[in-house]
Amino acid sequence: MRKPRDFDAELRSLEDKTRDLKARKVQQLGELVISTGADALSPDELAGALIVLAETKDAGKREAWAKRGAAFFHGRARRPASAPHRDAGGATAQSGGAQPASGGAGST
Repeated sequence: MRKPRDFDAELRSLEDKTRDLKARKVQQLGELVISTGADALSPDELAGALIVLAETKDAGKREAWAKRGAAFFHGRARRPASAPHRDAGGATAQSGGAQPASGGAGST
Protein backbone atom coordinates (compact mmCIF):
# COMPACT_ATOMS: atom_id res chain seq x y z
CA MET A 1 0.00 0.00 0.00
CA ARG A 2 1.24 3.50 -0.86
CA LYS A 3 2.09 6.10 1.69
CA PRO A 4 -0.48 8.93 1.57
CA ARG A 5 0.76 12.28 0.28
CA ASP A 6 1.12 15.08 2.75
CA PHE A 7 -0.54 17.87 0.81
CA ASP A 8 -0.12 20.35 3.65
CA ALA A 9 3.65 19.83 3.69
CA GLU A 10 3.85 20.14 -0.09
CA LEU A 11 1.81 23.34 0.03
CA ARG A 12 4.06 24.80 2.75
CA SER A 13 7.09 23.91 0.67
CA LEU A 14 5.65 25.66 -2.40
CA GLU A 15 4.75 28.71 -0.32
CA ASP A 16 8.33 28.84 1.02
CA LYS A 17 9.71 28.64 -2.52
CA THR A 18 7.36 31.41 -3.65
CA ARG A 19 8.41 33.62 -0.74
CA ASP A 20 12.10 33.00 -1.51
CA LEU A 21 11.62 33.81 -5.21
CA LYS A 22 9.81 37.07 -4.38
CA ALA A 23 12.55 38.07 -1.93
CA ARG A 24 15.24 37.32 -4.51
CA LYS A 25 13.36 39.35 -7.14
CA VAL A 26 13.15 42.35 -4.83
CA GLN A 27 16.86 42.04 -4.00
CA GLN A 28 17.82 41.82 -7.68
CA LEU A 29 15.68 44.85 -8.54
CA GLY A 30 17.40 46.80 -5.79
CA GLU A 31 20.81 45.75 -7.09
CA LEU A 32 19.78 46.80 -10.59
CA VAL A 33 18.67 50.23 -9.38
CA ILE A 34 22.00 50.71 -7.61
CA SER A 35 24.18 49.39 -10.45
CA THR A 36 22.52 51.67 -13.02
CA GLY A 37 22.88 54.73 -10.81
CA ALA A 38 19.12 55.15 -10.52
CA ASP A 39 19.45 55.20 -6.73
CA ALA A 40 20.44 58.87 -7.13
CA LEU A 41 16.85 59.60 -8.22
CA SER A 42 14.14 60.37 -5.71
CA PRO A 43 11.56 57.63 -5.22
CA ASP A 44 8.96 59.84 -6.94
CA GLU A 45 11.21 60.36 -9.98
CA LEU A 46 12.03 56.66 -10.21
CA ALA A 47 8.40 55.62 -9.87
CA GLY A 48 7.30 58.18 -12.47
CA ALA A 49 9.95 57.05 -14.93
CA LEU A 50 8.99 53.40 -14.46
CA ILE A 51 5.32 54.19 -14.97
CA VAL A 52 6.09 55.98 -18.24
CA LEU A 53 8.25 53.05 -19.35
CA ALA A 54 5.51 50.55 -18.53
CA GLU A 55 2.87 52.61 -20.35
CA THR A 56 4.97 53.11 -23.50
CA LYS A 57 3.60 51.19 -26.47
CA ASP A 58 6.10 52.52 -29.05
CA ALA A 59 7.93 49.40 -30.22
CA GLY A 60 10.89 51.43 -31.49
CA LYS A 61 11.52 53.01 -28.11
CA ARG A 62 11.10 49.73 -26.29
CA GLU A 63 13.53 48.02 -28.67
CA ALA A 64 16.09 50.80 -28.19
CA TRP A 65 15.75 50.52 -24.43
CA ALA A 66 16.14 46.74 -24.63
CA LYS A 67 19.31 47.08 -26.71
CA ARG A 68 20.72 49.60 -24.27
CA GLY A 69 19.88 47.31 -21.35
CA ALA A 70 21.47 44.32 -23.05
CA ALA A 71 24.60 46.37 -23.71
CA PHE A 72 24.67 47.33 -20.03
CA PHE A 73 24.52 43.71 -18.91
CA HIS A 74 27.04 42.52 -21.48
CA GLY A 75 29.46 45.34 -20.69
CA ARG A 76 29.02 45.16 -16.93
CA ALA A 77 31.11 48.32 -16.69
CA ARG A 78 30.51 50.52 -13.68
CA ARG A 79 28.43 53.27 -15.27
CA PRO A 80 26.85 55.28 -12.45
CA ALA A 81 29.71 57.79 -12.35
CA SER A 82 29.47 58.49 -16.07
CA ALA A 83 25.67 58.39 -16.27
CA PRO A 84 25.07 62.18 -15.92
CA HIS A 85 27.61 62.94 -18.63
CA ARG A 86 26.22 60.27 -20.94
CA ASP A 87 22.61 61.44 -20.51
CA ALA A 88 23.49 65.07 -21.06
CA GLY A 89 25.50 64.38 -24.19
CA GLY A 90 23.49 61.53 -25.65
CA ALA A 91 19.97 62.79 -25.17
CA THR A 92 19.35 62.67 -28.91
CA ALA A 93 20.57 59.08 -29.21
CA GLN A 94 18.90 56.04 -27.66
CA SER A 95 18.22 57.77 -24.37
CA GLY A 96 16.00 60.26 -26.18
CA GLY A 97 12.96 58.13 -25.41
CA ALA A 98 13.88 57.70 -21.77
CA GLN A 99 14.91 61.30 -21.17
CA PRO A 100 11.38 62.75 -21.02
CA ALA A 101 10.39 60.03 -18.57
CA SER A 102 12.84 61.16 -15.89
CA GLY A 103 12.39 64.81 -16.79
CA GLY A 104 8.62 64.50 -16.68
CA ALA A 105 8.69 62.76 -13.33
CA GLY A 106 11.01 65.38 -11.88
CA SER A 107 8.81 68.23 -13.03
CA THR A 108 5.69 66.97 -11.28
